[in-house]
Amino acid sequence: MDRRGILTGLFSLASLWQVQAKDVYVSPGTFSIEKALQETRLARIQEGVTEATVHLGEGVYRLCQPVIVRPEDNGTRIVADGKVVISGGVRVESWRKEGPYYVAPMPEFNGLPLVFRQMWVNGRKAVRARDVQDFERMYRIRSVDKDREIIYVPAEAVKNVTDAKGLEMVLHEMWCVANLRVKAIQVEGDSAAVTFHQPESHIHFMHPWPSPMVTDDGHNSAFYLTGAKALLDTPGEWWLDTDGKKIYYLPLPGEDLSTADVEVPALETLWQVEGTPDRPVKDVTVEGVTFAYTTWLRPSLMGHAPLQAGMYMTEAYKIKPKMERAGGDHKLDNQGWVGRPAAAVRMNAATDVVFQDCTFEHLASTGLDACRYISGGGADRCDFRDIGGTAVLAGEFSPEGFEAHLPYLPEDDRILCTGFRITNNRITDAANEDWGCLGIAAGIVRGIQIAHNEISEVSYSGISLGWGWTRQKSGMRDNRVTANRIWHYARHMYDTAGIYTLGAQPGTVISENVISDIYCPGYVHNPEWWFWLYTDEGSSEITVRDNWTPTDKYLKNANGPGNVWENNGPQVSGRVKAAAGVER
Repeated sequence: MDRRGILTGLFSLASLWQVQAKDVYVSPGTFSIEKALQETRLARIQEGVTEATVHLGEGVYRLCQPVIVRPEDNGTRIVADGKVVISGGVRVESWRKEGPYYVAPMPEFNGLPLVFRQMWVNGRKAVRARDVQDFERMYRIRSVDKDREIIYVPAEAVKNVTDAKGLEMVLHEMWCVANLRVKAIQVEGDSAAVTFHQPESHIHFMHPWPSPMVTDDGHNSAFYLTGAKALLDTPGEWWLDTDGKKIYYLPLPGEDLSTADVEVPALETLWQVEGTPDRPVKDVTVEGVTFAYTTWLRPSLMGHAPLQAGMYMTEAYKIKPKMERAGGDHKLDNQGWVGRPAAAVRMNAATDVVFQDCTFEHLASTGLDACRYISGGGADRCDFRDIGGTAVLAGEFSPEGFEAHLPYLPEDDRILCTGFRITNNRITDAANEDWGCLGIAAGIVRGIQIAHNEISEVSYSGISLGWGWTRQKSGMRDNRVTANRIWHYARHMYDTAGIYTLGAQPGTVISENVISDIYCPGYVHNPEWWFWLYTDEGSSEITVRDNWTPTDKYLKNANGPGNVWENNGPQVSGRVKAAAGVER
């Protein structure tokens, strides 16, 4: 080939590369992420592009609705060039001093007054006005009348809030907390009868597990009250006056809100990956992005009565006499159906979608949720901090039409979360709003890998794997939980463990994890009911091996067959301790 032919060939190769790859650049206020994705889609249609990169310029991208990644975006990288924040927050300005408070007008969002449940001041989550700062000083309930849907509390506990407007009771219930909107308070001597709005009142008093505790040994359920102006009495607290359309904040010493960065969240979800079972989103990577400032509104609208792991009950009732079950399961005394909490980032029908080197912070509910029809992909080297619910959620936890105690084995098993990888992430200060949530929670999952994560400062368990309370065959199998470092867990709840399992999971291995330093809150229902490792109802065909724990305090509760426990405890090799946690 002569020189002209060589040049022509090189030009053809360059032209081919230009057609196959495209870069789109975005900056806050000039070009939205949505439009950038649309441009890459057009390039695929019109120019034959097969790979595209969306470069997000440094700054804060304030959303009016979630960004949706679709099958049309397959093969796209979304990369942060500098510090990039995807925010569901609204800045609150025009603060002025009124007596001891700073007061600001209630902001608007998309043309409507913004109702919210969280507020951050200079990146610190402020406290929604409540009756106690030290949870060890929480009052305890006195008795429960399930038929009349009443909880009796000490009259002293409600002396300042007998006007129940806007008031919530957050009730500690074994392994969950319930958010109950107070309807009325009737003082009767040294006690007060508290009733609640629907639907949470009916759901809460119908279900038997978890329940408000009334015991003979002084471990009645503890509670705190929130949401009323009368409770706004401690620096760092705030209250929203929806009638007067004002925000009140009692500042910390030396704090000046006129110059502060005050954020309130408007969106529950910032980012959705939405394909279909037959046309999933494929091969999308999100790199280096921060997702911040989301809200969680269900407790304000319908209350929140969870079954476990933050899954709220939509219907529940007790069975008497107990129901016989097949497959060796013990008799069942209740039925329940659940819904799924909101998430800042949610994925459905996604194949090999990865979040890498991202940050999830200042979120009121779930951080990252890989829900259904998930194949491969994962979260790698991300930071999760200041998360109101579970940091990372994966797999089904009973679809809304499926009773929670049944073995879930769908005919179309593509619906399951399969091969998802949660690796080398740092999770801290999770479940700080819904105390019954987790660092990582995986439900009906298959071939999942949870490895080399560091989990600390969580309200309940570090990792929960499985769902269903049955030893019968379901969609779960071949999961791996390895080399994680879990410490400072159970900050508020017991019936807990560093790693907890439910249900039959053939081929599942839990190995070489390091668990230590559990909290000892004084208000739990049973101070002895905590564990380093805990295989709960129906746990079957699981190998638990070479996990380092300070002692051998483990629980095997109503397990099925085939579990193998080998070499767990303080004698485990120092090599295991050195290797656990994020890989350097």
